[in-house]
Amino acid sequence: MLITRVLTQAVIGRVGPRLSGLGSAGSVRTWLTRRNPQLMRRAKLWLGLAGALAAVAVAGLVARGLNFGVEFTGGRLVEFATSRPISADAAGEAVARAGFPAAVVQAGDDGVSVRAARLGLDEVARIEQALEAQAGEVTKRSEEFIGPSLGKELRRNALVALGVAVALQLTYLAVRFRWTFGAAAVLALLVDVAVVAGLFAWLGKPIDGVFLAAMLTVVGYSVNDKVVVFDRVRELWAARRREPLSAAVNGAILQTMPRTVNTGLGALFILLALMAFGGDSLRDFAIALVTGIVAGTLSSAFVAGPTAIMLGRFDRRPAPEPAKPRPAREPRGSGAVV
Repeated sequence: MLITRVLTQAVIGRVGPRLSGLGSAGSVRTWLTRRNPQLMRRAKLWLGLAGALAAVAVAGLVARGLNFGVEFTGGRLVEFATSRPISADAAGEAVARAGFPAAVVQAGDDGVSVRAARLGLDEVARIEQALEAQAGEVTKRSEEFIGPSLGKELRRNALVALGVAVALQLTYLAVRFRWTFGAAAVLALLVDVAVVAGLFAWLGKPIDGVFLAAMLTVVGYSVNDKVVVFDRVRELWAARRREPLSAAVNGAILQTMPRTVNTGLGALFILLALMAFGGDSLRDFAIALVTGIVAGTLSSAFVAGPTAIMLGRFDRRPAPEPAKPRPAREPRGSGAVV
């Protein structure tokens, strides 16, 4: 923020307002202000669609289950040295032909690493022969075994880490907002988590440390987006105390939507590049984050907002008081420098 401010102050006087983008509020914000769509008039429809999407995700978790990776189930990590460089896609295809399509394969300039469950000496030799067809001479460099007990412990620690992160976010929401806003944000957060986990269940993607990192990132991004929306709801509701809560929620969503879209697009450009050009593990990481960002952005408007309006019927407290202006401080001294 400091560097951005310094650069902005250095450039703003040398370029025109049209070139800098500060000459207008932006085309998206101007369009929203002119049209003023009443999104909250269809609150029940949005909640119904979100419920149906969450039901599909939960059905995937029940019907197909989660495909836990080697870190959480136990298995073997084998690193091979190759005489010729090989791409991650080519190495993955070779390992799949050897009978391990679900293995996690990573390739570098001088080697390939393979992680898979139920890898014995015969299976390692078969993978080595499959890699030799495209990478020249292949020799086993190192081997690491992850036992079932260690995998079970890692799986438990991963669930504890996710639970602690969610609990801290819930505590923060409970302190920051009234209970109706906090409960709405929690419900929307659960929908986001269910959608990402359900997608991986339906696709059969591995649940490993990379997925856990993506899920924790989604939780943080989703909560941050909802805090921004509800902060604006609180400001508008305090400034328009005679209007219903639904009007404040609708106005807050429209005002924060350009900011949310710009922030999300900045991340999506990078993640889409990872999906297109990254390896298998990076591709799964990008898929989880893209799904979480899209779901988190939509749930802030179409799940958290309608839920807050519905829960507001059970909260009899009045609208918050508008923020009082700070009293001006009297200058001390003459300001002269001796």
